[in-house]
Amino acid sequence: MDGKIYDPSQNRFQKVHLRGYTGSTDKQPVIGASFVAPQIDVMPGDTVRILLKNNLPVDSSCQPHQMGSGKMPSMSAASHTAMAQPASDDSRSSSKLFDPPHCFNGTNLHAHGAWISPTGNSDNVLLSVNPGNSFEYQYNFSQDIPAGTLWYHTHRHGSTALQVSSGMAGALIVHGNRKPTVSSNGDLDTLLFNPDNQQQFPEHTVLFQQIQYACLGPDGKLKRDKQRNINWDCRPNETGVIEDYDQFGPGTWQASGRWTSINGVVLPTFKATAGQVERWRLIHGGVRETINLEFRKIKPGQSLNELHRKAYLGNLRRQDVGALINELCSGEKVPFQVVAADGLTMSHSLTADKVTLQPGYRYDLLTMFPQAGGYCMIQPPQSMTGSITGKAQGNSLLGFVSVSGSDSIEVRDFVPTLRRKLIDSAQKLMPEEVRQDIIHDLNRSDNQIYLTRFAPHTRDVSDEEIAGQPKQKIVFFAGGTQPNKADIFAIGHDFGVEKVNGVWLPKQIKAYDPKRIDITLPLWASQEWELRSYSVSHPFHIHVNPFQIVAIYDPKGRDVSLPGVTEADGDSQFAGLKGQWKDTIFVKTNLLPGQLTATPQNYYRILLRTRYQRYIGEFVLHCHILDHEDQGMMENVEIVLSQAQKNQTAPKK
Repeated sequence: MDGKIYDPSQNRFQKVHLRGYTGSTDKQPVIGASFVAPQIDVMPGDTVRILLKNNLPVDSSCQPHQMGSGKMPSMSAASHTAMAQPASDDSRSSSKLFDPPHCFNGTNLHAHGAWISPTGNSDNVLLSVNPGNSFEYQYNFSQDIPAGTLWYHTHRHGSTALQVSSGMAGALIVHGNRKPTVSSNGDLDTLLFNPDNQQQFPEHTVLFQQIQYACLGPDGKLKRDKQRNINWDCRPNETGVIEDYDQFGPGTWQASGRWTSINGVVLPTFKATAGQVERWRLIHGGVRETINLEFRKIKPGQSLNELHRKAYLGNLRRQDVGALINELCSGEKVPFQVVAADGLTMSHSLTADKVTLQPGYRYDLLTMFPQAGGYCMIQPPQSMTGSITGKAQGNSLLGFVSVSGSDSIEVRDFVPTLRRKLIDSAQKLMPEEVRQDIIHDLNRSDNQIYLTRFAPHTRDVSDEEIAGQPKQKIVFFAGGTQPNKADIFAIGHDFGVEKVNGVWLPKQIKAYDPKRIDITLPLWASQEWELRSYSVSHPFHIHVNPFQIVAIYDPKGRDVSLPGVTEADGDSQFAGLKGQWKDTIFVKTNLLPGQLTATPQNYYRILLRTRYQRYIGEFVLHCHILDHEDQGMMENVEIVLSQAQKNQTAPKK
């Protein structure tokens, strides 16, 4: 579809032609060409039906294949009939280390973070809705599903990155109205109310996107220089597109000069009220850059209008943003409490003034802007190993906040003021039988907020639960069978290495094969997983069941998931994650392509534990650098019901 995206470096809107969603929900009208999908709001117990119509042009690489291995059918534009086949070409060999991107116009849908069935018409990413076809998804949200910040996006293997980076993503918010009782925890939503007027604290949903378009030349092809590298310069009469996988890769986001958009808008301005508790729901819906977020007061004596003028009218290039931030966005940082990770309320918050999001991450923040005036949403620098780009990232500007009102607080009083407001809500709104427990929790710490009665997961996965169960091992590898050649995007299950064609590789690594079940897991079991990467860092994401972080060990064996840990390069993205529940985690390494040796070192060890609850069927795990996933860094996982006879019922949550 046609649309326009603002480019601050040119001070104009660039014409683009991208794949995208248009549509409506019960609460939102039909939208057009904003390159962000409508937000879907649900409640526990809801059944949500989403009719996905594929109006993209016919794509020959999406035509039917031979019969597959029990997966859902592709929907063929040629036949309009259902044939049992996987979403990717069956002919690919299990021994291959690379899976070429394909079927750019086939699509499907994934409810990222949703604890729902992965099969049939539910959260099934193993089907392909091909051009000219429609498919109705039905998501059954159980009565006990956690309330939280989720999102949805296309997930057709072979074209996921190309479509998500075009803006095919939207927020999916599960709202909660369940107050805590003596026997069960409740939803954080029920506490976040002003007790005097019964109004919910204001919310902002922030969907970050990285739309990495390049422009077509007079010949209708992507513009390139003499070395066949993409020429990212777009002129007013040209059209930006995303049509080729060499638009992705290390360094391409920085080279493109594109800007992170929020809810489909580049450099948006949010509105807030001074001294008011607000919830910010952050979603990293991008593909190719780590996002850090800070809120900073505009420098004293400067105005938001002046900042707008320089940002919107000054032909602001990304490489020049650092100087502007130093000039105008150098005021006090705004503190916040991180209260949820990947849609799951934490049992206790994390106190911070910066948060790091990798692709697929979500964080919920509670904050208060201390005074009226203008604030910058900035992206401070990120270290090389802490970034998915594999390169150090500089400052960037993400947006603005215009704060009105006469109330004010001192930054040092933020946590006591927030605690007082939450205690006031608890005293007036929470059931009498749990009220004092909640207030006691809120008073437990001077610098963080305990939310035990609002967390969906409060029982750690114990040693007893995993006793007798095998440990799952995952190792990522992106590199080459030959020096300076990136032809491997694969996953292995053995931490040993072997030499292939003179290059050290993890043993028995394989690229994705739609016919192959890589991991089979027993329903109701609990297991420990260890994740590593032997070449560049990768965000690990698994569908259906979340996991608990046990520890994250750096190359020297230090647990960097403990509270307050900052690494030597300034990276603190893991601090405080120990014991938290997530569905996506950054598998960090210091190893670059070509650096793996006979004795692997300089990698991190991520230890997780998880429970396989309620849902059976086949789903996937993968790297959430989505062009890595499309090229083979994905696996099929299946949870099965045991046929053994034993005295066992569903365990407690």
